[in-house]
Amino acid sequence: MFWYQQPPRNGLKLVASTSTWMQNSYEEGYSEAKFEISRDNNDHSVMTIKNVTSKDAATYFCAASDH
Repeated sequence: MFWYQQPPRNGLKLVASTSTWMQNSYEEGYSEAKFEISRDNNDHSVMTIKNVTSKDAATYFCAASDH
């Protein structure tokens, strides 16, 4: 599962990736302290943004892969 952030008038930025067989992997500039990701199983994942500020204003997407 991949989580992306798309700030206004900007392209997609990968926040983190997660899978059932590895720990969450965060891209530079993102951390679990701010973007908490939980995954119960292969079909369900939730990303929670902590201490939200106006800098977090964006559209967020998740994407899944069978690979």
